Amino acid sequence: MPLPAIPRRVKIGDAAAFAGTTPRAIRHYHAIGLLAEPERGSDDRRRYGYDDMIRLLWIRRMADAGISLDDIHAAFEGTTGIEQSLARLEESLASKAAAIEAQRAAVNRLREVGSPLGLLSPLVTGRLRDLPPGALRTADLDTLLVTERIFGPLGAATQADRFIVLATHPELRAEEDRLAEAEAALDDAMSPDDPRIEGLAAQRCAHETALAAAIERSGLEEALKVLLDRQDEHVGEEEDGARMSAMEAIGTMPYDFFPARVRYEERVIELFHSAGQDRDRDPRTG
Repeated sequence: MPLPAIPRRVKIGDAAAFAGTTPRAIRHYHAIGLLAEPERGSDDRRRYGYDDMIRLLWIRRMADAGISLDDIHAAFEGTTGIEQSLARLEESLASKAAAIEAQRAAVNRLREVGSPLGLLSPLVTGRLRDLPPGALRTADLDTLLVTERIFGPLGAATQADRFIVLATHPELRAEEDRLAEAEAALDDAMSPDDPRIEGLAAQRCAHETALAAAIERSGLEEALKVLLDRQDEHVGEEEDGARMSAMEAIGTMPYDFFPARVRYEERVIELFHSAGQDRDRDPRTG
């Protein structure tokens, strides 16, 4: 059986097709000195021979491995330092692999839980996944999402106690709903000096005190401590989420609060402080 016609040299389009790249990429290799530009034929077109194709194939193989063009050039030239470049590349690939595994784990949790709760950290998801369907509201998940962004998984896992109690104590949930409705009415029609703000702030403090007592009676705080002792891997989650300080995060999260609502929030904090609460802790984060 006769062989097909074997070219001695090929055009740039054929060279690109064989190497699995594009003519534009090959021209770029020429421009940066990575691939010598072959002589042009009588038709003023480049023609690539065997040695050119071997070089091009190695370029493509190294590029596919993630090696930068500068480092490929250094490898061909025998320049020292390529080992350091490869070490950095290996670290980068390991980091990407870890990120992919984290994404897979998040997708699996989302499929298993069947709600946006699965997109929160495993620590938070594990605290809440056994609640009855519908026990967690969309607003609850929104709050946990913001808390996790600002204070990390541990902060959100601590706050989860609040939503467990609300889900299992109808009278506390009813009071939470009543207060939320009253807080929503603190709009521009109300002066920040309105005396009703003081009364509502006192009611919020009383409600938060009742929630804290219910959490303490339920043993949820102790259960969280046991969970943390068993799951050291969550320490890494705290570090991954700490991309800005808590104050920076709070200062960039917008809330459409009117002056009356701002004064109300300030008064709630003041009342908690005067009652001996932790001065550095928002009363509604646990």
